[in-house]
Amino acid sequence: MVLGSATPALESWHAAQRGRYRLLELPERAAGRLPDVRLLHARQDALLRTGGLVGAALQEAILQRLARGEQCLLFINRRGYAPVLRCPDCGWLSDCPHCDAHLVFHRTDRTLRCHHCGHRTPVPRACPDCGSLDLQPLGRGTQRVEEALVALFPQARIARIDADSVRRRGAAQSGFAKVHSGEVDILVGTQMITKGHDFQRVTLVAALNPDAGLFTHDVRGPERLFAQIMQAAGRAGRAGGELGAGTVSTARTAGTEGSAVAPVHAAEMLVQTAYPEHMVYQTLRAHDYRSFAAQELVERQRAGMPPFSYQALLRAEHKRAETLEAFLLLATDLAAAPAQAAGLMVYPPVPASLARVAGVHRQHILVEGASRAALQGFLTQWRASLLESKARVRWAIDVDPTEF
Repeated sequence: MVLGSATPALESWHAAQRGRYRLLELPERAAGRLPDVRLLHARQDALLRTGGLVGAALQEAILQRLARGEQCLLFINRRGYAPVLRCPDCGWLSDCPHCDAHLVFHRTDRTLRCHHCGHRTPVPRACPDCGSLDLQPLGRGTQRVEEALVALFPQARIARIDADSVRRRGAAQSGFAKVHSGEVDILVGTQMITKGHDFQRVTLVAALNPDAGLFTHDVRGPERLFAQIMQAAGRAGRAGGELGAGTVSTARTAGTEGSAVAPVHAAEMLVQTAYPEHMVYQTLRAHDYRSFAAQELVERQRAGMPPFSYQALLRAEHKRAETLEAFLLLATDLAAAPAQAAGLMVYPPVPASLARVAGVHRQHILVEGASRAALQGFLTQWRASLLESKARVRWAIDVDPTEF
């Protein structure tokens, strides 16, 4: 078995460092070279500080690519127009009635949609709580970025590819075919545009405000963010030769006749971030997965997190919160004695990161220990006890969980 990745999971990388896996490295790209990574400080950009979506430096870089007939790819990991609609007068937010999540504003059909249970409702004409007519979108999504790009670059052919724009059968293939054929100048989309596509004329990739991955409750948040941006950066400079070699060329900024001719790298990855000094971005700038993994593993070891411990999660859900809580109390009691004997820690039940989906309440219990064998032995005994309880609750045991 061969496991291949530009950004291996830290568990796999740790196993390779310990000699459990044989490590094979490909230090050179098959065609061209990796793009230069440039960090754009969002807090120092006047346009971004006043609510703009595309900063001055990124606008300049896009104009230079358009002048040379090259393509740009803008990545934002949020579809829709804005993550939430709000009332500035009373603070009302567009919450889903069935989930502990916000309804996302979709401007194309003037709807509010839940991206978890699928609930959909028209945008209200006024605030349901106070009657204010001044409802405002809060945050940004792919539709809002597309709208901003159309206003900024009216001469460009702009396309958006996300789960909303490719609902029809064959729409995704048609969209990507237009990019490959050169019918698109700027492509904006979610993570689906960054995975494995061999865009020959894309020389600029930009990640718009990906900082949420730095501050998630999930210990794997920084690892996922590093992998996402590295994957996105891999879409630039794939042609080799003139477009992909990363050599310096010159271009005159479109729409600014008489301006200075500036040197531009052929392949570049720009990251709009408020935290350019963060370790994730600094190691990304150097394409240095080794340094990222080393520093992240130190943090994991200090916190006693995988791969330096082993975990299992009892996931449980039910429409009645009282029934669910009773089952979790029972599960905790059943786990106490065998877990203590095995030297494991059983944490109290807590709500899932999305505690309610489609009217169903969700909670989990985390079990953690330093021994894989002890954990597996405990889980065998605990599972048998849970099955004997015949509780009318939907539950499952997730070994080595990656989502909480």
